[in-house]
This record gives sequence, C-alpha cells and structure tokens, in this order.
Amino acid sequence: MMTPDGVPLASRTWTPAGSGPWPVLLMRQPYGLAIASTVTYAHPSWYARQGFLVVVQDVRGRGDSGGAFAGFSQEGPDGAAAVSWARNLPGSNGKVGTYGFSYQGLSQLLNDGDGACLPDCLVPALCGLDERLHWASEGGAHWWSLGLGWALQLAAEGCRRRQDRVAWLEIRRSLESGAYLRDGLLLLERHDPTGMGLTWLRCDPERPELWRRHPVAETLLRRPMLLVAGWHDPQLRGVLDLHRLALAAGGQPELRIGAWSHLDWQGGIDSLQVEFLRRHLQAPLPNPGSEPPGLPPPESPAPAQPASETAPAAAQLALQCIRTGRWQTQAPLPNALARQGWRLASSGLAAIRSDEGRLLAASQDRDQSRDQAQDHDQNSVTLVHDPWRPTPSRGGHLGPEPGVVERQDLDQRSEVACFTAAALATPLRLLGTPRLRLVAWADQPGFDLWACLSVLTSTGAVQQLCTGGLRLRGERARAQQERRLELQPLDATLQCGERLRLCLAPAAWPAFAVNPGDGSMPQGGVGLQHRVITIELALNGSLFWLDPLFGAN
Repeated sequence: MMTPDGVPLASRTWTPAGSGPWPVLLMRQPYGLAIASTVTYAHPSWYARQGFLVVVQDVRGRGDSGGAFAGFSQEGPDGAAAVSWARNLPGSNGKVGTYGFSYQGLSQLLNDGDGACLPDCLVPALCGLDERLHWASEGGAHWWSLGLGWALQLAAEGCRRRQDRVAWLEIRRSLESGAYLRDGLLLLERHDPTGMGLTWLRCDPERPELWRRHPVAETLLRRPMLLVAGWHDPQLRGVLDLHRLALAAGGQPELRIGAWSHLDWQGGIDSLQVEFLRRHLQAPLPNPGSEPPGLPPPESPAPAQPASETAPAAAQLALQCIRTGRWQTQAPLPNALARQGWRLASSGLAAIRSDEGRLLAASQDRDQSRDQAQDHDQNSVTLVHDPWRPTPSRGGHLGPEPGVVERQDLDQRSEVACFTAAALATPLRLLGTPRLRLVAWADQPGFDLWACLSVLTSTGAVQQLCTGGLRLRGERARAQQERRLELQPLDATLQCGERLRLCLAPAAWPAFAVNPGDGSMPQGGVGLQHRVITIELALNGSLFWLDPLFGAN
C-alpha cells in the first residue's frame, strides 16, 4: 500500500477459498507482519477460512515498510489511508473490520479520516488513549521492567532494519540475562535515542501536561465495538476508559474482561471475535440456516472449552472471576461491605507480625476497637525501607509473571505491613477499583507505597489478587498528609471462612524503579545514592474500599 505522502507500507493478504466477495479484516502492527499477533490470536489463515479477506500490515518504519517509525503519532493519517485502501481491495465486499491488541489495539482508534476511511466495526484489545496512564506509569511512577522491556523490543527492531547485528545482540543478551533492568536506559540512549519508549521513561509521570492523550472521533466511538481487556493486564484502565467514552458518545460497546494477562488469554477469543465480526460485516442471512456466498460456516473450535471458561458471545458485558474462571454477563449492585470499606488498625506490629494488623469494617462501631487503638500513637505503623534489600514485586499486572500468585513469604518480611479482616460469614464478590486513603509521611524527600490485596484461604495459602502503587517525591513526602492509592480493578469472589488482607510495602522492584529518597526521579535499581527511608503510617481515619466500575453500579 502506498500512503498519500508516498511511503510504501508492506501488507500481506490471506484470501478465502471461493469467489467472494468477502469482508476485510485489517490489523496494523509494528513487530513484522509475519508474527501477525499469533501470540494471542489464531493465525490469519484461520480467519481467512472463516470467510474474511485478512490483511496484516507493517506500520510505517517497522517490518518491511518504508519511512521512519514515530510511534503512535504517525498512525492517524496512515490508519485512515489503510482502511480506505483495504475497503477497495479486489474481492472485498466493501466492509472493513479491524482487530488487534496492545499497539495493534490503539492503531485501530488512531484514525484522522471519516466516512469510508473509518472501519465499520472494531475489536480493540488491551490498549488505551493516554500515554502516561495507560502505557507508561501509574501512581506517579514509571512501569519500570515492563516499560524498559517494551522499549528495548522496539529498539531491537530498529537495529534489525539497520542490520546492526552488534547492537541487536547487545539488547537481546541484556533482556535474556535481566541486566536490562540496570543498563536498559543506556542501551536505549545508544540505540534508540529518539524512540517513544525512552521518551516516556525520561518524562515525569507527575506532569500530565508533558504527556499525550490521543483524541478519538465520536463517530468512530459510535461504531460497533468489541472491547477486550484482562484483569491482570496493565492496559485494563485504558479499556475501561474507552468503554466510558464510547457510552458517552452514544455508542453501544460490548466489553469482555477475562482473567487474562497481556500475553496469556487462556485459549483466546477467536471464536467470539468471529461471531462479532460476522454480525457487523455481513448482511442478514437471506434464509435461516443458510450462509451468504463466500462466507462458509466457522470452523468448530477444538477442543471446546468448559462453559465457565468461554467468554459469552452477543452479550453487552461479560466479566470473568479471577478465582473461579466463571463468566457473568451482568455487573451486580455494589456489595455494601466493599463500598463502605474497612479501616486499618494496628498496635504498631503489623510489619513485624503478619497476623497483627487488622481490617475492621468501616460501618463497625468504633467503640469496638478502642481497646486495639486507644490513641494516635498506638494506631500507627512504621516501615523502614532498606535499599540493599528492596521489597520484590510479584504477579499482579506489571510483573514478568502476572496474575494471581502466592505471597505468604513476602508477607513475612519486616518492611511489609499486613492488615487482615475477620473470616467471612457469607461469600463476598469484589468487583471494582480498590482504593486506600491514609495519612503517611517519610523522613526523606521521597518514598513509595506499594499495596497488595490478597485472600487468606481455608488451607492457609495467601493468594495475591491485585496490586497498585504510589510514588511521592520532593519535600511534600515529609509532610503529614493524607495519601490516596489506587489498585488494579478486579473481579474476585471470596468464600465463607476466607479472609481479606491488605499489605503495604515501601518498594516493588522491578515493577517500580527503586526510590532513592532524595527527591529525584527513580531511574533503575539500587545505587550508591539510595537512602534508608523511614515511613510513618497514621491509621486513624484510614479507609480501604472499592469503587464500582460501571456507573451507578
């Protein structure tokens, strides 16, 4: 395909058997078109056998396409040109759908055109519009290991295009050995100094005016859209943001959130996706049970998944519990306990004894806990961050092995404060965004707080459900002020006898770079300048609760 400014974009097509015409399915991605996102999707040839003329295209400056790669900023005009071009391919029925996840998800939404330049339907997965909040940082801190790893992957593709074997091997060895966590910035400065990844890592997450949030035309937001997200994926908030925007624009987006991470979709969504695309790219069948010319019946998935693990088709909303794997097609009314929340209480030993800190129902009469927290001094906890042994991150949505993990050993660490609720008398569904409010300060001009929400099972295991972090820098870190922290949204059901636990730690390496405590922006692991940081948590007035995900629900 030739862009309007004369840049050739390498594109490959897979054509169904028969004479057509067929609807076109378009993916635009920066990793070389041969891979075709098969890490999460069925191969394009499978989609062609379902009756789609499939096009996978290398974006500008990637793979075998011409031009210089400029990241998301280039995709608006190229995306519009690609849809218009695909609509007029030989064999096309004139309708175009787009699909893809991550970069390929956002590339569907970055479209400067209108009319025939806009797709007829979209399936954006695991993406978002805000480069700061949906791609690079949260809580004022960069996604360290995740951001570095992705930036180096993009840099390596640039080395391949230049045939710089030495640089490519240097990046690859650093990623394989884990050394990239320390030398990744230097590698990016040498081999991709103007790249999008390094630009993000050098940009202050506390200054939103320096970051880009991409606009999307309301016309596009009103097109049929299937939004796909994972509870353990860093772009979950981005998809939820897109869902809200589409509803506000008058669209009727469908939404699926599975117990998935960025690269593990537990069997994929290919059959679900085909059902959605067929619905919106073909006219109604002329006779019940018949198929229009050129569109054979979809192949039966093999083996079939249990019903509890298969995302329901043709539902406006479907959510999968991260513990049971069961899907529900309706968001329930908020649980009263989760909305009212819990207070944190401790006599000061919550970081020494994992069973000492308590989560008390916020609706509970405060007189019942006066023996546990008689005054301000007794209802507080001190954490000491030793940079020599920073608290490790595990699981969650930002680590190399995301998802639900066992963390009993981490709870035993003396810098991790644990607060545990009473055993549940009835099952509790946690659906929403967990939030924490408490007064905290440090003796240095900088500190981090990393929160983990877990469940203590009847067998004694400690299953971590979700995580979230907050970074403070500068003299405000010393002030005795209220802090607010947000964790990754979740859908998890706790059973009778199980107990909820919230843990707070002063680090999460390597999900976050280690805070040096001197007010500067953290840029890696522990160095000579890193300080011991003492953090005070004042628990009186603290509150932990869940905000609903969907409007009044």
